[in-house]
Amino acid sequence: MHFHYPPGTVRALLNTNEVTEATRQALLERLNALPRQPTFFSNDEFVLLQAICDRLIPQDDRPEPVRIADSIDERLSQNKANGWRYDIMPNDGDAYKLGLQGINESAMILHQQPFLNLSGDQQDEVLKAVQEMEAPGKTWEQLPADRFFEELLAEAVEQYYSHPLAQEEIGYVGMADTQTWKRIGLNQLEDREPRAVNGE
Repeated sequence: MHFHYPPGTVRALLNTNEVTEATRQALLERLNALPRQPTFFSNDEFVLLQAICDRLIPQDDRPEPVRIADSIDERLSQNKANGWRYDIMPNDGDAYKLGLQGINESAMILHQQPFLNLSGDQQDEVLKAVQEMEAPGKTWEQLPADRFFEELLAEAVEQYYSHPLAQEEIGYVGMADTQTWKRIGLNQLEDREPRAVNGE
């Protein structure tokens, strides 16, 4: 049995007083953002990052994909960070550039082709090797592969689920909190919370 939420639930709330103005503006910016040309990554790095994000969070069934790589490029272009990092990791920008280089290097060693030329299953194999610290290549002597994978996956998920279209998939309306939350018992929903629909 598959459940989904009615489309437009988050977008409809953005036009109400249930959402603060600052939150509304932030979500509308994400919703209406146009595809960007990379300003931190080179074109080749950016295309590679997009392909990796497509394997981590497939969006083949989505008519309007959430552009995860765009958001990562924008953050790094603005030199923004979340205020901490592992002490064995370089700064975020250097980590991303090294990590992308390492993934391509591992793909070449494992499959004699760049990552972009591999099948989906082969790409997943390379990414799993990175995650499990089994990826070959000298780049991983400079950058801990498992930490890089952890950081990349965490940011991809964060960028995805901070987007209104992804929030609609899971029925998330936590940003609509100006009226506070009063129904906090098990399975109690506020009127503004969407009800799941059986998708059989």
